[in-house]
Amino acid sequence: MTNTHVDPTWVQLSYLVAAVLFILALKSMSSPRTARTGVLLGAVGALLATVVLFFSGIELMNLALILIFVAVGSVIGLVAARRVKMTAMPQLVALFNGVGGGAAALIAVVEYLVVGSDDLLFLIFTVATVIIGSVAFSGSIVTYLKLQELMTTRPVVIPLGKWITILVAVATVVGGVWLIVDPQQWLLWALLGLGLLFGVLFVLPVGGADVPIVISLLNAMTGLAVAASGYVLGNVLLLIAGTLVGASGTLLTNLMAKAMGRPLTSTLFGAFSGTTAGGGGTGSDRPVRSSSANDVAIMLGFANKVILVPGYGLAVAQAQSTLRELADLLTEKGIEVDYAIHPVAGRMPGHMNVLLAEANVPYDQLKEMDEINPEFSATDVVLVVGANDVVNPAARTDKTAPIYGMPILDVDAAQQIVFLKRSMRPGFAGIENEILFDPKTTLLFGDAKDSLTKVVSALKNV
Repeated sequence: MTNTHVDPTWVQLSYLVAAVLFILALKSMSSPRTARTGVLLGAVGALLATVVLFFSGIELMNLALILIFVAVGSVIGLVAARRVKMTAMPQLVALFNGVGGGAAALIAVVEYLVVGSDDLLFLIFTVATVIIGSVAFSGSIVTYLKLQELMTTRPVVIPLGKWITILVAVATVVGGVWLIVDPQQWLLWALLGLGLLFGVLFVLPVGGADVPIVISLLNAMTGLAVAASGYVLGNVLLLIAGTLVGASGTLLTNLMAKAMGRPLTSTLFGAFSGTTAGGGGTGSDRPVRSSSANDVAIMLGFANKVILVPGYGLAVAQAQSTLRELADLLTEKGIEVDYAIHPVAGRMPGHMNVLLAEANVPYDQLKEMDEINPEFSATDVVLVVGANDVVNPAARTDKTAPIYGMPILDVDAAQQIVFLKRSMRPGFAGIENEILFDPKTTLLFGDAKDSLTKVVSALKNV
């Protein structure tokens, strides 16, 4: 290892405390009731690790410049965190994740150029950090562009894309091995460029409905890059923190892939098979049944059981508190109410859980897909607020659909279905939803918050 500095005992103990705080943070964030505490524990651990570094005895070059950039980064992070809307949270996560991967890659490059070493393990971990970090960076940027809809959310398949991606992957591996065997600076820069290119090619074929899984996977990759950079820098805490992020991200990715009902390889490389075309049109030339807020209120008021299905449209309209008000009103009338939460509803894992937690929705009313699906057939009315792909039967029947094979909420089994939508525009996956044309489906067009407010007002008179 290039770093021969030995940390004082108090520094090592401080790093141990920070590592324990990171572990407790992950544990606490496994439950909505303790998630806030988990975030605070993680923040305290990160702050402790950062402050201790400045007093650890390591000679820091350009200290003033470091402090300036720490201050600038802190201000940017604080402003972004306070101003970001819940609808843009996935994009922010993608950007922050990309920054982490890119930072790890650049640190490894600088460490190699400035310090250098012929140590085999140092070279191996440097190569791993550069490759994984650069892939995570460029892949996260493409993910951000998809989520922000600055580019198409549908799979992008370039001519000969499969073979170009394979060629770049092979070249990256060969370049990494070459750098380990025969260290040369130009190889390091070439490896960085190949990693960035592979990250773009890696994410482009992923369809919008699968982007949440890719976010989780890239997060795991960033964790691995940070762990590898921990060895390069001789920093045990980075090694621990990166390993925790990599392991938790990998587990989450596997869980989400199972929730989508297909192997991870299908999610990442399915576009290359040419079977990603979605349904045609927007449905504008087909008749649908629309209604008024008063009619929807009457429908809900005379039901015995109602299930609410929140989606991305709820987040866009910031209507979670109004939905909670509707649920409370229905409960007061003796109507059984539950929320159906799909694992990938919204744009990232847990998006709907966080959104509803903001409105103080009781946690026991939030039911996951496997628990709620058997109840739809005994439900009088399902109210879908801004969701589309997670209730689309094309996932069961249309083999050409990008969401084919994904388990969905069985809202079509209910007696009556009410859809709150702005328009007939397809969901994030870009395909038509046949439920909208079902005779038992009623559409209420307009902004979700405005529509729910009108329904609540009308329901008070039912």
